[in-house]
Amino acid sequence: MFEIIENGNITSPKSYIAGGANVGIKTDIEELDFGILWSESLKTTCAGVFTKNSIVSHSVTASKLNLTKNNIRGVVANSGCANCAVGDQGLIDANDVIKLSADFLNSDSENLAICSTGIIGEELPMALIKKNISKLELSSEGGNDFAKSILTTDTKTKEIAVSVNIDGEQITIGGCAKGVGMIEPNMATMLAFITTDASIEIETQNKLLKDAVNKTFNQISVDGDQSTNDTVLFLANGASNSEKIDANNKNYLVFAEAFDYVCEYLAKELVSDGEGSNHVIECEVIGALSLDDAKLAAKNVVSSSLVKSMVHGRDPNWGRVMMAVGKSEIKLEESKIDIYINDIHIAHEGKAVRFSKESVITSMNEKEIKIKIDLNVGDYSGIAWGCDLTEEYVIFNSAYST
Repeated sequence: MFEIIENGNITSPKSYIAGGANVGIKTDIEELDFGILWSESLKTTCAGVFTKNSIVSHSVTASKLNLTKNNIRGVVANSGCANCAVGDQGLIDANDVIKLSADFLNSDSENLAICSTGIIGEELPMALIKKNISKLELSSEGGNDFAKSILTTDTKTKEIAVSVNIDGEQITIGGCAKGVGMIEPNMATMLAFITTDASIEIETQNKLLKDAVNKTFNQISVDGDQSTNDTVLFLANGASNSEKIDANNKNYLVFAEAFDYVCEYLAKELVSDGEGSNHVIECEVIGALSLDDAKLAAKNVVSSSLVKSMVHGRDPNWGRVMMAVGKSEIKLEESKIDIYINDIHIAHEGKAVRFSKESVITSMNEKEIKIKIDLNVGDYSGIAWGCDLTEEYVIFNSAYST
């Protein structure tokens, strides 16, 4: 079991410091646009997953390269500029930001990853970053400022920390994320950072992250668009002096449960804050022939523009749910499908059943709308999360850069 830490964040685990400042990328000096997260432990290891978009930010390219050197202890991040589609200068700038930040930390360039988020097609303002990086103040209390520094159109920070007792040692896991539009990760603009003071075998660290991402961040959708900058980084520094966690010891499942919870919480916070959204959609598919089928079907439902519109209008048009399940192209039998909205049974054996439409409409006033689909052909289940599609989303994104 694990416990949620009140007001916990990315620096709640031992030996992490962070901070954020305005260096001039955003014109409003009250908005933070540049941050650093840093582990003070030399034993730090890092795992990462990145966007599968064929167009990638130069910051992603630089981070991937440094990740192969196995020395990453922190990340420098900026908001307001994606550092993408700017030609060769983008990679030069990404490496220069890493070098500036490493000098600020009295460290080496290979110790840092870099993440950028914001408008595609604009170069990083290097002169302003060089001039103002000294404004940064890093501390163990700076986790919230770091979380603020990566926000773009988000209305709030997404932060969490949990503690878990393993063999008498208290281990902490912290995390923060940003992203409310251009969200349908496939490993939004989505960035997520997770820290722990546990000691973890690097192979186990990579497994933990990839397994959790596939169950959480890869199972969300705001608008069906995958960012050029999606990144999830997982730092472990061993500062708790706990026994090293690997996939073969008894502590693995205990840690994995807490780690998965942190990732799921952050993923759900992203869709909850989706641009213009009013509702979170949770879709659970049960009775599938395989885990992959269940996850794919659930993801198709929450990604469907018609299902999103249905939820926005509080219209219990279950035919759109059937369509979305079908377009996933998984193995199913139409005559066995049952559909529920907020636990109200609205379709049985692939056909409508008698239900009170008024009751369903009233239940759809809730912030969270739960759609459950029982395929009744197997024993596997999967879950995905999304949000409704509103007029505000269209209006906002029709003038995003102007």
